[in-house]
Amino acid sequence: MAEMMLCGTCITPGRFELVAAPVPQTAPDGWVLVDIAAAGLCGTDYHIFTGKQPYLSYPRVIGHELSGRVAVAAAGWDRGVPVVINPYISCGHCRACLRGKPNCCTRIEVLGVHRDGGMCARIAVPASNLYPAGDLPLEAAAMVEFLAIGAHAVRRGEVMAGDRVLVTGAGPIGLGAALFARMRGAEVHLLDTTPARLEQAAAFGFEHLHSALGPDHAEGFDVVFDATGHAGAMEAGFAHVAHGGSYVLISVVQDRITFSDPEFHKREARLIGSRNATAEDFEVVMAALRSGAVRADALLSERIALADVPGRLPELAADRGRLIKAIVILGTGP
Repeated sequence: MAEMMLCGTCITPGRFELVAAPVPQTAPDGWVLVDIAAAGLCGTDYHIFTGKQPYLSYPRVIGHELSGRVAVAAAGWDRGVPVVINPYISCGHCRACLRGKPNCCTRIEVLGVHRDGGMCARIAVPASNLYPAGDLPLEAAAMVEFLAIGAHAVRRGEVMAGDRVLVTGAGPIGLGAALFARMRGAEVHLLDTTPARLEQAAAFGFEHLHSALGPDHAEGFDVVFDATGHAGAMEAGFAHVAHGGSYVLISVVQDRITFSDPEFHKREARLIGSRNATAEDFEVVMAALRSGAVRADALLSERIALADVPGRLPELAADRGRLIKAIVILGTGP
């Protein structure tokens, strides 16, 4: 009889169950079996649960913020090695991939979104999507992916020392962008209408916190990041870009976004999309976690056992104001 595992599965919007499935015993050539240790819950997972994820079909095993250990030696990886998983599976052949941009591959498949994810005991992953976690605790290793999104956005925005930066939306992704912008020497401002999120940002040492922006900031910011996922906020952000500045959209919404072309043109502004992350961004995040420049323990809101996720997911999705990162524990290990 095949060994079975429970998989955290969103059956339909609003319905989440633990579904039994066989534990994978083999992987395709070039892929590696990984025993999952921890999986972070993020905005994408909550949107899947509430039916607001545009790129997904149900049912779907969620989980894309993942860490684990190599289950079976393969493709140059030794059994037992702790790993960080890059969940963005690219084709390797499209124009984006050939230009070193697998994060926006035309045929990308993201674990937990386009294909089943890792909220289960074991999955198969392309060998090139694994990075050695080394001495990173596996809970911290499961946070690398969401932080890499912010690090990628900061790199896309070409933030430099001395820049005045505005991050709109102080949730987990926005907080990550703020942390990596500060590491580059920028003066970082955060804008959010939720007091609890600004309180969390203050705990990370950010001083320029705003629930609204007044005339003191009329000249704008050198780089503005939107991490709100709200069309109105994204449109309002254009007014905060300084002349010669850049606007980086980390958020994605299904709505159309409009702006005044004369205002945009006279500022010679740059509008930049930022999607997912690349190996370079993962390495930057892992280095920051190892050095203590980013503290995983400060980001961890709570640990949740897999068995408790069906009961907890509705409340977590409904009220995320004080939540930075919830980690689902699936395996053992430091």
